[in-house]
Amino acid sequence: MKVLVAIKRVIDYNVKVRVKADNSDVDLANVKMAMNPFCEIAVEEAVRLKEAGTASEVVVVSIGSKACEEQVRAALALGADRGIRIDTEDGPDSLSVAKLLAKVVEQEQPGLIILGKQAIDSDSNQTGQMLAALVGCGQGTFASEVKVDGDTVAVTREIDGGLQTVSLNLPAVVTTDLRLNEPRYAKLPDIMKAKRKPLAVQTPDELGVSVGSKLSLVKVELPSERQAGIKVGSVDELIDKLRNEAKVI
Repeated sequence: MKVLVAIKRVIDYNVKVRVKADNSDVDLANVKMAMNPFCEIAVEEAVRLKEAGTASEVVVVSIGSKACEEQVRAALALGADRGIRIDTEDGPDSLSVAKLLAKVVEQEQPGLIILGKQAIDSDSNQTGQMLAALVGCGQGTFASEVKVDGDTVAVTREIDGGLQTVSLNLPAVVTTDLRLNEPRYAKLPDIMKAKRKPLAVQTPDELGVSVGSKLSLVKVELPSERQAGIKVGSVDELIDKLRNEAKVI
């Protein structure tokens, strides 16, 4: 079985985000970029399936400029077999990404497609669901456990009431949650080997997809600073402050 994993280049989660002076966008100048953490979990799960003998090949795909190849190589160092980069300007919307991925799915014919449940920059949580609809297969979102058995995959997902397990016929789309696994660190020999693994570049025109966005970015602002809380000595003092200072009762 072939596994296709979609990954995204985002600001490293350890970096404090800065906003441009004119509030037009996030400032990416001299900012460390990395693979989206949920995508790392998706790559790790695919590699584990290969190590278990369930998957025969792991293919990673990223959509963006040439800079995305750094993250594709990182995924190859973690154990993926080959990479694909679809050359676009940075920032296509979720629907455009899903359409491009659907064309890659059509080309590659994977048995399982794994994505992170969302990217930490846009936080849209849409691409996996849109992709499943476009390719016409089942989806298991927010996966905390994935078990492939023959032509089906059981996905345990976290819901408000606890855990829910859904059984999907393959091919299927799975989006990963934080508790699915803990991604490994790439070893130096694997990083060197990744440089020699195949990485193909395609364009949206070659795939027959028109890339655009129906969203417009109006303004970006940092959240307002919260005022420090206070401690009170008694219930009576708490009620007094809520009534006379906060004026909420």
